Amino acid sequence: PPPPPPLAGRESYVETALTLSTAVEPAALPGFSEGWVSVQDAAAQFAAPLLDVQPGMRVLDACAAPGGKTGHLLEYAAHLDLTALDQNAARLEQVAENLHRLQFKARLAAGDARQPADWWDGVLYDRILLDAPCSATGVIRRHPDIKLLRRDSDIAVLANQQQTLLANLWPLLRPAGRLLYATCSVIRQENEQVVERFLADQPDAEEQPIIAPWGHPQSHGRQILPGEAGMDGFYYAVLIKRQASVREVVCQPDS
Repeated sequence: PPPPPPLAGRESYVETALTLSTAVEPAALPGFSEGWVSVQDAAAQFAAPLLDVQPGMRVLDACAAPGGKTGHLLEYAAHLDLTALDQNAARLEQVAENLHRLQFKARLAAGDARQPADWWDGVLYDRILLDAPCSATGVIRRHPDIKLLRRDSDIAVLANQQQTLLANLWPLLRPAGRLLYATCSVIRQENEQVVERFLADQPDAEEQPIIAPWGHPQSHGRQILPGEAGMDGFYYAVLIKRQASVREVVCQPDS
């Protein structure tokens, strides 16, 4: 008889990824229990390279559960001082389990990213990943019930929450640091419109355009549509905190 088809083939856009040729229970994958592999949609795997984490950096993964991107960040660069934050303590246990399987360590914090005073230690971060709560309209192909459950009013509430998250996390980023804003939404109100308003409100913020062979450039950020190259719908925007120039420094006269 002919040999069985391969379990996975090379992913075209993600160098370190393989695409499964058929559905498989994760625990049944060779090396999964040992932490050699993880299961994650290809679109979500762009987060680590876009955040551009470097060895030894201090990193915040806000809204971290269930921890797929947390683990990928720790794989991407060695010796990160990484804090995985999530408001849901029960879901934070999933992050702990994922990191245990991968044999990585991170600081886990249960708290609301909109209220840093409750959990932040006062030391600025080099990198912040904000994978914001969203409508999840980008994963409709896997969860078609989203089309029935979402209401117009939900989007306005979510966009306001996303705006608050960005505004309250921004002061935690050091000058020249990078924040990656991400959603699994395809709705402009949650994506480029959030970024547009944020940039208008933050004079020390600037966007770094994403040049990539995947997705579609927007007025701000880059959008992947559901099903493109077999991926979920996803949105990314890279935000850089500008360092104050000499002309921007205001010296107060002695009183």
